Amino acid sequence: MGTEQRALFIIFGGTGDLAKRKLYPSLFNLYRKGFLNENFAVIGTARRPWTDEYFQKVVTDAINSEDALAEDATQFASHFYYQSHNVNDTEHYITLRNLADKLDRKYEIGGNRMFYLAMSPRFFGTIAEHLKSQKIVTTEGYNRVIVEKPFGRDFASATELNDAIGRYFPEKDVFRIDHYLGKEMVQNILAVRFGNNLFRALWNNRYIDNIQITLSEALGVEERAGYYETAGALRDMVQNHILQIVALLTMNMPASYSEEDIRREKIYALKSLKKYTPAQVQANFIRAQYTAANGQRGYREEEKIASDSATETFVAGKLFVDNENFSGVPIYVRTGKRLSQKRSRIDIAFKTMPTNIFAPQPLGQNVLTINIEPEGKIFLQINVKQVGQGFTLKKSHLDFFPTSNGKQVFPEAYEKLFADALAGDATNFTHWEEVAYSWKFVDAIRTAWDQHDYALEEYPCGSMGPVAADKLLARDGHKWFYTGQEH
Repeated sequence: MGTEQRALFIIFGGTGDLAKRKLYPSLFNLYRKGFLNENFAVIGTARRPWTDEYFQKVVTDAINSEDALAEDATQFASHFYYQSHNVNDTEHYITLRNLADKLDRKYEIGGNRMFYLAMSPRFFGTIAEHLKSQKIVTTEGYNRVIVEKPFGRDFASATELNDAIGRYFPEKDVFRIDHYLGKEMVQNILAVRFGNNLFRALWNNRYIDNIQITLSEALGVEERAGYYETAGALRDMVQNHILQIVALLTMNMPASYSEEDIRREKIYALKSLKKYTPAQVQANFIRAQYTAANGQRGYREEEKIASDSATETFVAGKLFVDNENFSGVPIYVRTGKRLSQKRSRIDIAFKTMPTNIFAPQPLGQNVLTINIEPEGKIFLQINVKQVGQGFTLKKSHLDFFPTSNGKQVFPEAYEKLFADALAGDATNFTHWEEVAYSWKFVDAIRTAWDQHDYALEEYPCGSMGPVAADKLLARDGHKWFYTGQEH
């Protein structure tokens, strides 16, 4: 059981899909595990004219599952209250303050407040300003703001957004969510690297040949078409999830497992990303768009998508982190929609043996693979002797597949991040400097694409992307380890 926390959650965008799919089930799990008990309340706000009773029904429906006891769900939902709210209307904030103060007293919360902004970023500054001016921010307890991505669409807009929040809340109270940082196997990167002398000793450019990161999605743009058309795969996935994984894989060993020390090393890794000229962007980054195949529509046939859209649904690239340990190691990344399978995977390929006493038998490459999803798994490919007469080598795996009672059950990423935010631990959230350096790297790519007529490749739905993504590795003598066929 967890340590009980006291907090009032005010969720802006409380009727949205994110709240129903992720936030309410995650809060319920924390409730059942004892992190939340009697001394908490949730205010959901949005423009819809809901009642408390209807809101509580929405919450119970959202957390309805086989193991959710009806009594637990009902008791949990009784802590939820709703206020119809226009984020631009000062009067509505006065009503919100009165309700917040009333619930603070009723549940003996002690002034601790978590403001979750599950809305369009264009409202962040207005909300932050009103929270402060209408004294919804308390003088007792903590006041923390949790914001969702996208955090800007380039460095300039991200800076403007950060300044709009920073005028009213200090950096230590701003928690920028990247839900990949809450995933069990992403958090395992540091455990593998710095908890095992074997890998700590080998984790550098003397022994690592290349790194590959694949975040593939089988779905298309679905209901996010309006957003996606203005964002594209580079902004949607590379700037945040992929570069955060790159930072964890290439950061130097921190002095301690603490928010301050880990953050310092992640920032240094992102600061060390090699910035590309337009010619280097053309040579090292590929953008593509999915086309109709296997009974699925092409991107330009999707609803709300322009028939001549040049928005990329796939990105592949080669990047470098120019720090002491990783200078010269190519890091290949790719992400896209309508690919063959949903898979988030990291492959760290080690250099081959300088001599092979078993020749003419070839030696397979040692590869450490971290499967982030759909199943969490770590395996190391090694060469072993095949059982039987003679001396024949074969590839084999050393596996780590965490289970409990034969099932793999990981906490939802949002559940873990909520628990961290309640504890005031921002280790698994992104600091402003991390966001800034990520945007500076991505802006160089985006600007080159916008200013030059570089090709927009095509790939059929159900494939693993365009042929150009394979050629990117082939010219270095490499190939993607993940082929999209694994089950």
